[in-house]
Amino acid sequence: MNGLKDKVVLVTGGGRDIGKACAERLAQEGAKVVITYFGSASGAEQNVSTITAAGGKVVAIKADMTKAADAQAAVDRAVSEFGQLDGLVHVAGGIVARKTLAEMDEAFFREVIDVNLTSLFNVTKAAAAAMGEGGSIVTFASQAGRDGGGPGAIAYATSKGAIMTFTRGLAKELGPKIRVNCLCPGMISTTFHDTFTKPEVREKVAAATPLKREGQSAEVANLVAFLVSEESAFISGASYDINGGTLFS
Repeated sequence: MNGLKDKVVLVTGGGRDIGKACAERLAQEGAKVVITYFGSASGAEQNVSTITAAGGKVVAIKADMTKAADAQAAVDRAVSEFGQLDGLVHVAGGIVARKTLAEMDEAFFREVIDVNLTSLFNVTKAAAAAMGEGGSIVTFASQAGRDGGGPGAIAYATSKGAIMTFTRGLAKELGPKIRVNCLCPGMISTTFHDTFTKPEVREKVAAATPLKREGQSAEVANLVAFLVSEESAFISGASYDINGGTLFS
């Protein structure tokens, strides 16, 4: 893929699932990768071993992206380790728990917003200041940001909808120096759904898609690599649905 060799890319949430797959895919294309993790130390260590064994260059750092200082430390590590920063892929985030409006309190709502939206603000602010011309940022929203989410996902869906808006605004503000695009995954086979989605719901959602299956993390990573690379040089401010063909009215 053109334009990834020797680029330096920071991937948050690189210890599991989609983040892990993104780091591996970028490294396969010759990028130097810095991954952050918070609760997935073993996965991050495994990812470093896998990438290194394949001849790639990678480092991992424990960081909480809801803290501005940690986000800045991750960016600083990328620059100190590899001399520059060319890309950011912000995968870190989560639903925390499924709660209806009646069940949640203000503290829970703020926690979900912080995990998904404040974390993006923190790492984007730090990364954008360190990037030169031709930088690329890929954010992660969700199908939930399009359709409001499933039961108990109001706070999560709200944060993901805001990420799409943040992406569009950021593309205007940072262009032409830096491109910013967003992914909106549907039902992807990850530990997220292993934990928070009932099997029967997963089966129903997968069956309702034209492709009749869940997506895989590697399939999401392929799109991420394209958006980080120079092959997508005229794409910015876009939000890509990757959900097996589900349409929204």
